[in-house]
Amino acid sequence: MRLLITGGAGFIGSNLLLHLHDKYPEYVFLNLDKLSYASDLSFLEEISSSNRYSFVKTDLVNREDVRKVVRNFKPNGVIHLAAESHVDNSIKGPEPFVLSNVVGTFNLIEECRNFCIDEGISFGDFRFHHVSTDEVYGSLGDEGLFSETTPYAPNSPYSATKAGSDFIVRSYFHTFKMNVVTTNCSNNYGPHQHDEKLIPTVIRTALKHKPIPVYGKGENVRDWLFVTDHCKAIDEVFHRGQAGETYNVGGRNEWKNIDLVREICDILNQQTSNGPDGDYKNLISFVTDRPGHDLRYAIDATKIENELGWKNTQDFRKDLEFTVKWYVKRYK
Repeated sequence: MRLLITGGAGFIGSNLLLHLHDKYPEYVFLNLDKLSYASDLSFLEEISSSNRYSFVKTDLVNREDVRKVVRNFKPNGVIHLAAESHVDNSIKGPEPFVLSNVVGTFNLIEECRNFCIDEGISFGDFRFHHVSTDEVYGSLGDEGLFSETTPYAPNSPYSATKAGSDFIVRSYFHTFKMNVVTTNCSNNYGPHQHDEKLIPTVIRTALKHKPIPVYGKGENVRDWLFVTDHCKAIDEVFHRGQAGETYNVGGRNEWKNIDLVREICDILNQQTSNGPDGDYKNLISFVTDRPGHDLRYAIDATKIENELGWKNTQDFRKDLEFTVKWYVKRYK
């Protein structure tokens, strides 16, 4: 297997590359990443000298560069993670999200389609795995779960562009019969996440004794999934998912933002014993809510559990403690 992974220097991509490189010693990997502010090749240091791993700096928005990469590497499959992903940034400036997430996805899948045609490769022998988000479904009330049949209702420029990319990939299955799969995951946590995301932000600001920002009253609910479990789900879907299908990946692990922030503060109190007046929770500061802030996300992962046997194996408290410890070391 010659596997092209886009966004491999990012949070989920770097964890996925490490997982797959270790598990499949017969695979050859190419990491395509434009090295945006959220990328960090140091996360891949342990495989950087491997003769089965290579890296190319390429922006998916540049169609000609994408064509060259695909035709030079000649992949058997693609796992597409590259995307602009921070909701706040999409509110400040939507255009990079439209370009990266919509145009970039089109360029990639179209060049893969053309490559297969020109090389005489059956579409059935070329797997294209698109990694997306549960945010495409919009917002839930106090009850209910997102399933694969939930209608799309994106509420931010970020989620709208991910929805657009999902539809592009879907169309290539129904129109061209390409061998595509899509996964929509809940909020990930773990090592390698960029500083701007919620959990790293809480840890970073707390360690500096600065106000820990919490949107609104902190009542928004998210379903948290350890990144390693997500990587295992991607692995299963890429290798065994049914062509044309979507699989939702979630942790069945809902937390209100304020409760999660307090939990992180409690772990920091145990690990560093350096909070103001002995408690990092004294730094919690409520700030003006994000425009269009979705109330609640929660995923029903029954389909991937029943069809592919994937299970969320996380021990949330243990994995969160591990995550906090990783960031404490990084920020010191």
